[in-house]
Amino acid sequence: MHNQWDVELSFEADGVNTVCDARLVGTRAPQLQGHGEAVRSTEDRPLARIGEEVAAWRALDDLSRRLRAQSAGEIQDEGHRPAYLVY
Repeated sequence: MHNQWDVELSFEADGVNTVCDARLVGTRAPQLQGHGEAVRSTEDRPLARIGEEVAAWRALDDLSRRLRAQSAGEIQDEGHRPAYLVY
């Protein structure tokens, strides 16, 4: 069986603040979303790419933590015991 999930990143920025939402997309993908933000220091040059990279990293980190928590909960529900995930 073939299954594919994609990660969709969307950004909003105002020149100082950059916000990123990351969500899993796919027919059987869990309906999970992560959120990340970056704030440009007044001493930094206004490079949108860097704000997007930092906000994306934080959104993906949040998404991965949510996916791990959901997986652990489902393992625990199925086995009626605490889930120990090693990575």
